[in-house]
Amino acid sequence: MLRDIDLNEVSDGKLYTAKDMARTDCHDCKGCSDCCHGMGQSIMLDPYDIYNLTMNLDMSCEDLLARYVEFGVDGGVIIPNIRMQEDTDSCGFLTADGRCSVHEFRPGICRLFPLGRYYDGEGFKYFLQVNECAKKDRTKVKIYKYLGIDDLPKYEKFVNDWHYFILDVQKKLNANPECFESANEDNIFLLNLFYMMVYNENVDFYTQFYERLELAKHKLFG
Repeated sequence: MLRDIDLNEVSDGKLYTAKDMARTDCHDCKGCSDCCHGMGQSIMLDPYDIYNLTMNLDMSCEDLLARYVEFGVDGGVIIPNIRMQEDTDSCGFLTADGRCSVHEFRPGICRLFPLGRYYDGEGFKYFLQVNECAKKDRTKVKIYKYLGIDDLPKYEKFVNDWHYFILDVQKKLNANPECFESANEDNIFLLNLFYMMVYNENVDFYTQFYERLELAKHKLFG
């Protein structure tokens, strides 16, 4: 979600597109799993993340909530996030030897790191976080190769549309902060529509997402 940041403080001062090269290659993170610990509720999950996890792990969203995921609140909107384990303060998908057990279909925020997204009101570009990654010997690589996402333009459109939709929902909820019952109903509706309701594995995710997005816009905004 949107954060007030000074790019000069957290980045190398540059904005990138997916075709640009950036110093992101951590050499398979060998010997390091620092970014998988102590993340609190910051690893927020979008509908595509939940879709990938449920499909590849053959688990329902309810199953994920029982073991790996919890609900957090961002600007009044309830959004799932990766749960840190109480005994280790680490991601539940992290193996005993410090490797990611869902690396091939890891959440978007994990895949993006140490990059971030800078939204300009219409779209977004990438920026390189310079103080977050413990690996100091990173090398340059094309961002689209680093992300490794099939049909990246379609994914980027989804990320952008989801981001600005959630911003609109936040504005709606915060415009009437005392209407707790209405906000609760809206949140339950969104959670069921985008996360709990099973996606058809035989139908393209994006097709299903945009059908649900139009339904949500109609219900929430008329």
